[in-house]
Amino acid sequence: MESVFKSGFVAVVGRPNVGKSTLINQIIKQKVSIVSDKAQTTRNKILCVHTDEDSQIIFLDTPGIHKPRHKLGRFMDEAAYGALRDIDAVLFLIAADEKRGPGDMFVLEKLQNVKAPVFLIVNKIDKLEKEKVLHVIGEYSQLRKFNSVIPLSALKGDNVDTLVGELKKTLMPGPKYFPDDMITDQPERLIVAEIVREKLLQMTREEVPHALAVYVDEMTRRPNDKVYTRLTVYVERESQKRIVVGKNGGVLKEIGKRARTEIEHLLGSSVFLDIWVKVKPDWRNKTSALSEFGYTKE
Repeated sequence: MESVFKSGFVAVVGRPNVGKSTLINQIIKQKVSIVSDKAQTTRNKILCVHTDEDSQIIFLDTPGIHKPRHKLGRFMDEAAYGALRDIDAVLFLIAADEKRGPGDMFVLEKLQNVKAPVFLIVNKIDKLEKEKVLHVIGEYSQLRKFNSVIPLSALKGDNVDTLVGELKKTLMPGPKYFPDDMITDQPERLIVAEIVREKLLQMTREEVPHALAVYVDEMTRRPNDKVYTRLTVYVERESQKRIVVGKNGGVLKEIGKRARTEIEHLLGSSVFLDIWVKVKPDWRNKTSALSEFGYTKE
């Protein structure tokens, strides 16, 4: 008997920094979403596609749901809420090694009116003893009824295949929406900009990571087959620019070095990165700047 092909759209939600992007990268088996230890790393809703012989699962990696403090924050929350519309399933991620807080309760509140099946995904179980993980599951199970509860480690890949299997059981028969070799809807220019922003997040602290935006001004293939890529890093203050550039340009050079390897793997050719830093005061509250940097509603 021929197996029935299944497909569907799955939103991945949770408060900031619980491992949403790490989980999706693990499922896709390729780095699509950038990852860092900074909250609100993901700013856009990113579509990621997992295809195998009998299913196609389209994951929507969303910004961490939080109470916004500026226009960029409102855009990020709208991107997350928008992913909950016309969805086939929702993965609600929590971090097993962190106490339940206002952020988790805020997300649960937003899930109250969601009609699609909601899975509780307890991430980072590799950091806790089994008894403590079970205690966390018990606490959340008292708050609402979940269609399925799956403890896993997105970083190590533990139990991730079980999650995919459970999703397949939940999804209905459907078409193949995207080609077999497609893993994301993000254009190369945006992925390149995000890779550079990830390296910036790794090397900066305090208020600087949240004030960063990266824009690709030019991507052209030169006669020597090297891809010339000019990017501009935007910050909000001169003091932030000095931090990003570093003494004698040292920080910026290291960022370029770290990013180049990943970008060359992505593009399949040698890359010359030309990175500039500019100040655009209070850009997170300016509609024109948000639009320029790609933070626009669909």
